[in-house]
Order: sequence, then C-alpha cells, then structure tokens
Amino acid sequence: MSNAPLSVEQAILQAKAHADNEELEHARQLYQAVLNKYPMNNDAREGLNALKPQHTGLSQTQVNALTDLYSQGRFQEALAQGTALEKQHPNVLFIPILLGAAYVGLGDNEKAAACYHRALVLKPDDAEVHYNLGAVFNKLGKYENAVASYSKALTLKYDTPDIHNNLGIALNNLGTTLNDLGEHEEAITKYQSAIEVSPNNIEAYNNLGIALKNLGKNQDAITTYHKALKIDAENPDVHYNLGNALYNLNKNSEAIISYKKSLELRPDNVKVYNNLGHALSDIGNRQEAIANYQNTIRLDENHISARGALLYELGLICDWDEIKKITPGKLELLEFGLTAKEVVSPFSLLGRTDDAKFQQRTSEAYASVNDKPNPALGPILSKSRTDKIKIGYFSSDFRNHPVMHLMIEFYKKHDRSKFEIHAFSFGPDRKDDIRSRLIKNVDRFHDVRLKKDIEIAALSRSLGIDIAVDLNGYTAHCRTGIFTYRAAPIQAHYLGYPGTMGAPYFDYIVADPIMIPPEHQKFYTEKVAYLPNSYQVNNSTQEISDKTITRSDANLPEDAFVFCCFNNTYKISPDDFDVWMRLLKRINGSVLWLFKANQTAEKNLRKEALRRGIAPDRLIFAGRMPLPEHLARHRLADLFLDTFNYNAHATGSGALWAGLPVLTKMGESFPSRAGASLLNAVGLPELITTTAQEYEDIALRLATHPQELGALRKKLSHNLKTTSLFDETLFAKHIEAAYSQMLTRLDDGLEPDHIYVEH
Repeated sequence: MSNAPLSVEQAILQAKAHADNEELEHARQLYQAVLNKYPMNNDAREGLNALKPQHTGLSQTQVNALTDLYSQGRFQEALAQGTALEKQHPNVLFIPILLGAAYVGLGDNEKAAACYHRALVLKPDDAEVHYNLGAVFNKLGKYENAVASYSKALTLKYDTPDIHNNLGIALNNLGTTLNDLGEHEEAITKYQSAIEVSPNNIEAYNNLGIALKNLGKNQDAITTYHKALKIDAENPDVHYNLGNALYNLNKNSEAIISYKKSLELRPDNVKVYNNLGHALSDIGNRQEAIANYQNTIRLDENHISARGALLYELGLICDWDEIKKITPGKLELLEFGLTAKEVVSPFSLLGRTDDAKFQQRTSEAYASVNDKPNPALGPILSKSRTDKIKIGYFSSDFRNHPVMHLMIEFYKKHDRSKFEIHAFSFGPDRKDDIRSRLIKNVDRFHDVRLKKDIEIAALSRSLGIDIAVDLNGYTAHCRTGIFTYRAAPIQAHYLGYPGTMGAPYFDYIVADPIMIPPEHQKFYTEKVAYLPNSYQVNNSTQEISDKTITRSDANLPEDAFVFCCFNNTYKISPDDFDVWMRLLKRINGSVLWLFKANQTAEKNLRKEALRRGIAPDRLIFAGRMPLPEHLARHRLADLFLDTFNYNAHATGSGALWAGLPVLTKMGESFPSRAGASLLNAVGLPELITTTAQEYEDIALRLATHPQELGALRKKLSHNLKTTSLFDETLFAKHIEAAYSQMLTRLDDGLEPDHIYVEH
C-alpha cells in the first residue's frame, strides 16, 4: 500500500466509506484532517456534521453505565463517572451532553450551561444541544440568551413543534422582563414574535395585552385578550386582565363581567376580588363592593389597600360598627400600610382622622410605592424668560365636577399680557357646558387622554410650560405618573386633593395661613405657596335658581329649626353625629337635613339616631337635583353644620354663596381646616370653633337666639359682595404673584421655598 498522502477527494471518499461501515472514529479523523488544512471545505464539514460521534471512543458498556445512572436519577454518580471519562475522551460529544443533563437534574443550571457550551465546541450545529441550552438559559432567567439558543435550534430543525413552543415561551419571558423594566414597546415586539412562532401561546397573548395596557393602549389590549379567549375561553388570567383594560376605559359594567368570570374559574384570586371591588364601587354598588373587599382581606389579611378601600366604602354607607372592627383605636391596622408593598390610598383616610402627621406618612408611603421619580426625559434645561409665563393645568375633571364649578371663571381672569394658560385633559369628554366654557377660557386646550404619562410630560416640555399644576392629587382617575417625568421645571398641586402628596417631584402646594400654619409645615413634603385670603378659588357667577322651593317640597317641617349638612356621607364621623343628635334632643322639633348619598347610608344613620334616643324621622334626606336648584334649597335651612375631620370644601362655599351660615370645627389636617379658611375669607370668624364643645355651644345658642342668627345671615349677605371669597379677579392676581415668585427663585438658581403673597 502506497504511503503517498491522500488527495482531498480521496480523503473524503475514504471518510464516507468508513462512515458507511460504522467506523465513525476513522471517518471523523479523516474529515477533521481535511478541515484542518482546508477549513472552508463544505464536503468535509457536511460529512463531519452528518456523523453521530456521541459515543465515539467509548465502549457500549461505558455508554450504558452512564445512561443508566442518569435515568435512575443518580446524578452525582453520573457526574463523577462522566467527568472522569471526559478527561480521557475530551472530544466525545455524548459526555458533556450527559453531564449537562445531570447538572440540570441537580438544579445547577450554570454548570449545565457550561457543559452544553463544551458540547457545541465539538458540534456547533447540534440542534438538540442548542435546544437544551435554551432551556437552561430560560431557567436562569437569561431570556435573551434563551431566545438566541432556541432560534439557532429552530434554524436546524424548523419542523420541530417543541422548539417553536419553547422559543415562544422564551420570547414571552423576555418580553415580561422588559415590561417589568418599563420597556413596554420592546416587550410588545417579543410577545408578537412569540405568537408568530407559537400561535397558540396563550400566555404570550395575555402578556401582550398587559404590555399594551401599560402603554395606555387599552382598546388594543382588549382586542388581544379576545383573541386569547378564542384559544382558551376558560383562562382566568385572561378574563382578569380583560377586566383591567375595560376598567381603565371606564367600562365598569363590562369589567365586572370579566372579573366575575375569572373568579368562577379561579375562586380564590385576591387581585380579582380587589379590582372587582373597585369596579363595583365606581358604579355605586356599595354592598357588593364591600363584600369583595372583605373577600380580599379574608384571603390576605395584610392586603392594606383593600383595607383602605373597605374603610372608605363603609364610610360612604355610615357603617360605623364595621369601621370599628377594621380600625380599633386610632387606625393601628392601617399603620401597617406605611411600610407594606400594598399601600392604602391616602384619600380613603381623610375622613377618618385629622392627624396631619398620619396623613403625611400615608401619602409618602403611597408615593414611594406607586409613582417614583423617573429620569427618562432627562433634566429640563434652563431658558431665558422673555415671553409670557406658561401655566399648565392638568386634570381628569374638566367637566361637570365640583372642582370645575369652583374654577371655571377663574381661568379667564388670568392676566393674558403676562400669562399663557394651557389645560391638559386626561379625563372623558362629557361634552357638557363646563367643558365648553373651559375651552373658551384657556389659551390652549390639550386632550391627552390617549397619551402615555411620558408622552404628556414630553408634550408639556415641548410647549415650554413653566409651571405644571396638578388639579387631581390622589383623587379618582389621577395621573400622578405624568409628574414623575417632570412635565415642567416647577410642579405644584392645588385644590383637587386636600393634603400633601408626599412625593419629591411636587415642589409646591397652594394654601393659606389657616390651612397650613407655620408650625404645620413639617407635615408637608412640598413648600407652601401662601395666598393671603382663602386658598380656595370660587365662582361668583354660579347660578342660584329663582324657582320657588318650599319646605313642603323638601319634606321639611314648616316651623322647625333645620340643621343642615350636605357633605358626602363618608365625611360624617360618630363624633360629629354625637353632637348633632344632642342638638336635636335639646332643640324641640328640630330636624337634621342630610345629603342622600345612598339608601344604606340613610338606613344606617337613622339606626344611629335611634341608638342616641332620637326618632329616625327627624333625619330628612335630600336627593340630587341640578346645581342651581340645589343652591336655592339651602335657603330652607337655618344653619349648616360642618363635619370635623373632613370639612365642607366646595359644599361649604356653595352654602355660603346661597346665604346659609356654616358652623365649622377646625382640626389639625388640611381637610379639617377648609371651613375655617372659607369663613375667615368671608368675614365670619365667629363661626370657627376648635373644640366639639365650643361647636355644640354655638350651634345651640344660634338655634335658640333667632335674632343673633338673623344678624349673621345679614352679615353674610353683605360680606358676599365685599370680601375676597368670591372675588376671582383678586384670587387670580394673588396666585399669579405666587407663580411669579416660584419662577423668580428658579431663575435665580434657588431651591423651592415657602412663598408668601401679600394682600
């Protein structure tokens, strides 16, 4: 036999012959020799790849022994023997593959990945190894690597269903990671890719819907969830997330159907009970909302946000017995929420205590969990200020709403030679008169309800807004996320939420010296912009109907003294009610005229009256009616009795505007001092009290001294025309002075600080 070297062609032919005869090691050596000299030779590479060299170099006995150890779950023994064999036979593909599987069995995925990488050095185009490596990366949470491995496996074995499915899972997991990081757009592309390679991947459809919802694309999310339900109509997660998207579009009735279907399929889901409670609350179904919050707490006794929501609902129906069960002593159970991941909505607590420090802590906890500062848009560069000051008012309530009833005329009172006024609306378009008037009263109106928070903030920046004023705070349909991105160099909040936001991105709160005396500044994370009169703007054009309304029309006794409180029922506390019932007991024939919020509250308040020895029919409830008629019927009452923890705000100034004196008790917190602010601005400080006893004594004196009460009415009637409370022009001048001082500090390179506007 000749010793002359083989040509490439001869080597490949001989390698094929060895392969045909199962002489795999000889074939491998010949193919490898060709590739060592000619790395680009396709015939040699394809021949080498076509071999099955896993067992080459091992006896069948060795192969069987390793396989048996693995199949019996004796992973440590398999690793010991396999590691020893790998040192002797480093080029045998079978060994690192088996070692990788053994490490997976032991849960050591990092070492499994290292083994599969060694296997790929030996055979780079082994689809099964790429597939197994993808599975390991998935377990390690390295979803981008998992996607790469599964994608490679798919190019090698496209017709394998398991690879399609697992690539879809990896893409879905990668999308979820991106979604959690706030990278929703990129997450969407991953979910869409997952669905493309695995069309029945319901989890990818579900998560795609979540990402779309996170971008504010709720209608697209709904479409996606319906596609998912065509694949699996009984998937509880899809029904739950469909409910969330519907709820975000204020389609509460449809959301309720989806939530209830989810609970049918999975009865003990805490999140669904809680969100179903929110949807039921929004449509006024108090009892069913309460039942769902109670179910939430039954399943998770530390679900603090459900406790807060339940507390608010119980307040709305005046079920004080149940409130005591939730909050023994002074809200000890709700203190848990100050450090919990689930925190209570600060608004739900305002009517339960006037502890300013407690309200600050709940706001700070809520802000720290829900809306943290976000630097995504970068800092706002300083600019030379040669044009008008641009004020942006942001609200979901540019419609027939108490805040707009107060503010509607104020907008057009701004000095247009110095200020440019923008309104950013992220609430529904009710196409009512208030919205139409508002659009005329501002310079530019922006309907941004379909935009994401970051897009709204970016729009505000592009328009050069100098001061962004949030009119929602922590009230329904707020968008505090807008302000986490810094919509303007200065951000303030005003009117909608009576208290501190507890968030570092709000620079100022608009108040007055009564609302926040200097010794209370420590309870506010914002600096205070002090207006000289009342902080509350009012509307001197509010129409009072000239329609004749009699006491008989309102079911009131003709000759009795009528105490009145039209505050919402959640503001009424047992302490208020104790005083009121003592007054009824002491004033023969007197009645208490209350706002009829719901039938359950009416029933409970009558029960509470009876407990205190008062006939239930001495409580009379006023139903809803158009605002002009509602203001007119105030004239049927003799004295408005304010609530203690959460005073009358718009309701209080409405009563004063209608000529009805308001008696208030001033507390420690922002919402418990509004009555005092209004009365001071309208020149009736004699109706401001600081203790329950003083409040009761003055109410009794006025009810028994008609001449004194009559004099107060005359004084109020005169003061409405001469004092500051209903002077929108003066109010605009004062708040503009506050805005100017804020900007002067900014332009001078100074941090925000308390601002005092002079008369």
